[in-house]
Amino acid sequence: MPHILAKLKGVKIEDIKPHLKRDAPIHAKEGLFLEHLWQNADDSNEILFIFKTNDLNHARQFIQKVHSEALKENPKANLPHMTFLEEE
Repeated sequence: MPHILAKLKGVKIEDIKPHLKRDAPIHAKEGLFLEHLWQNADDSNEILFIFKTNDLNHARQFIQKVHSEALKENPKANLPHMTFLEEE
C-alpha cells in the first residue's frame, strides 16, 4: 500500500495534533488515512507523520492543491515536505 511521509519543521507535536484531528474527515474523503505521528527525538521542533492511501496519484494531486491554496493565502506558510512512497 502506498504511503506519504510528511516532515514539518518549526512546530510542536501538541500544536499539530489538533490540526490533523480536525482535518481527518477531509483527508479520509480524499483517501488519506493518518497512521502515525512522531516528534523527532533529536529536534523537538520537527514532526513527522505518515498517511496510507490507496491512490498515490489522487493523494498527490489533493496535497498539491491544498498546499497551493495555502501559499496563495500566505506565501510564507509553513507546509510539510511530502515524500510519496510506493511498495514493491
